[in-house]
Amino acid sequence: MKLHPVYRITVFVPPAHLEALKAGILSVDPLAAGGYAAGMWESAPGREQFRVLDGTASASGRPGELVREPSVRLEFCIPRDPRRLQRLLTQGIAAHHPWNTPAVFVDSTEFASP
Repeated sequence: MKLHPVYRITVFVPPAHLEALKAGILSVDPLAAGGYAAGMWESAPGREQFRVLDGTASASGRPGELVREPSVRLEFCIPRDPRRLQRLLTQGIAAHHPWNTPAVFVDSTEFASP
């Protein structure tokens, strides 16, 4: 097996918006690698929580309120290309995610494949 440098992008999304977010991501990038396309991983629904701060026009909750919502962890990888990453973040995730500030994490890691 060989190691390939990649960005692993993790985003948390309410289950009702999962398919729309995936479609938005794939409309920007086919996520093709190693003979496959549309490679994504989803984890079972869990929960996220946040408190809305004053002055925030939140998609869920009111200022001061502690909000707890179901959430799915969605992950995918792309080769380490900063322009491709930025396009996915702005056009694929931010444009199709229901939250004002989605929880998105980007790790530089390696993917093992034959």
